[in-house]
Amino acid sequence: MTSCKDAIKAWETAQSVVAAEAEDVRLCPIALQLPLITKMDGALGTLKSCKHLRLSTNAIDKIANLNGLDNLEILSLGRNSLKSINGLDPLLTIPCRPLQLWISYNQIGSLAGVEKLSHLEVLFMSNNKISSWAEVERLAACSNMRDLLLKGNPLCDACAEAGDWRIQVVKRLPGLKTLDGVIIDDEERERAKEL
Repeated sequence: MTSCKDAIKAWETAQSVVAAEAEDVRLCPIALQLPLITKMDGALGTLKSCKHLRLSTNAIDKIANLNGLDNLEILSLGRNSLKSINGLDPLLTIPCRPLQLWISYNQIGSLAGVEKLSHLEVLFMSNNKISSWAEVERLAACSNMRDLLLKGNPLCDACAEAGDWRIQVVKRLPGLKTLDGVIIDDEERERAKEL
């Protein structure tokens, strides 16, 4: 196991930068031939200038210790072991800053708590465990959401057979611009209104 503190130090050495001053921080110990990070610890709070925190391809099972990341715009936690999105509360204090959450390839079955992230604009969460419309409907509270990636979730796979996956999502989230990497067109919007 590599701690965040050790991963930050290794990244600083490899990149010849001061992590506290960096806007884009990639903590992927495997790239440095170190064991994976399993816990998000308090050392993350030292990344005061970080706008894009990359913690993908680790073994993190819980979001934690985001306090102090006041400049964060993109949190990348894809390919971990997350089961929920709990732990994002510190991001609520970031005033009017658009937020992107990249959490594809985890084991997330619930979006409970996403309703609080009104400044969430982009959510990439393909290949998780979302299986009910109630979870997708939670995203309606994210009034700034423009880009959503959900393919590879059980709900998407089940609805794809019926051929109305995109229309059903647009009906629930009419403000979306892009779904699963494809721009939502006028015809889809009209069909969603008819449902």
